[in-house]
Amino acid sequence: MTIRIAINGFGRIGRNVVRALYESGRRAEITVVAINELADAAGIAHLLKYDTSHGRFAWDVRQEREQLYVGDDVIRLLHEASIEALPWQELAVDIVLDCTGVYGSREHGEAHLQAGAKKVIFSHPGGNDLDATVVFGVNHDELRAEHRIVSNASCTTNCIIPVIKLLDDAYGIEVRDGNNDPLRHARSAGYRRLSSGFTPYACGQSVNYSG
Repeated sequence: MTIRIAINGFGRIGRNVVRALYESGRRAEITVVAINELADAAGIAHLLKYDTSHGRFAWDVRQEREQLYVGDDVIRLLHEASIEALPWQELAVDIVLDCTGVYGSREHGEAHLQAGAKKVIFSHPGGNDLDATVVFGVNHDELRAEHRIVSNASCTTNCIIPVIKLLDDAYGIEVRDGNNDPLRHARSAGYRRLSSGFTPYACGQSVNYSG
C-alpha cells in the first residue's frame, strides 16, 4: 500500500523531503499528493529544481497552473494560510509533514487531523502534549502505531543528542555547575542558555534523554 503524504510548508526542509524521497527510489511506497506553500507555483518549481545547497534536481520539474510535475508524477499545489482550509480528506492524505516551522502545538496537529489527515509529523519542536518527540537513533523505538501527532524535534537536537548519547553510553557525562561570574553563567547547566542560543536541557528533555 502506498502512503499518501502532504507537505505543509515548502522551504528548506519541505524541499529536502521531496529530494530525499525521489533519490531514495521509494516512490512506490510513498507518494507526495499535495504541497501547501504560500509562495507562487513558479517559485516552488524553480527552487525545487535549482537548490542552493544540493544543486540541480535530477528529475524534470515543471509547473502548470497549480500542478507541480516531477518526472511523471503530478503534485497538487495549495496556497492556504489556514490549516482548517486544507483539503486533506478530499486528497485522502495519510500523513501530513508540517515543515512550516510555525505550527507545532497539539492544537495545530489536531487541526490537520480535523482537515482529514490520519497522522501528523512536525519537522520542528512541538509542545509537551504531543504523542512523541523522536530523534532517530536515540528514541525512535518509542514510536507506537497509535501515535497520531509527533515531532522530529529540532535540527539542533538531531545534531547534538545522538553525539551526546554515544559519549554518555561509552564514557558517561558528569554535569558540573556552580557559582560563577558573570551571573548569566551561574545558572544550573541544564538551564543555562549558551551564547548560540542552544539550550541543552530543552534538547534532552524533548526526547526524554537526560543521560
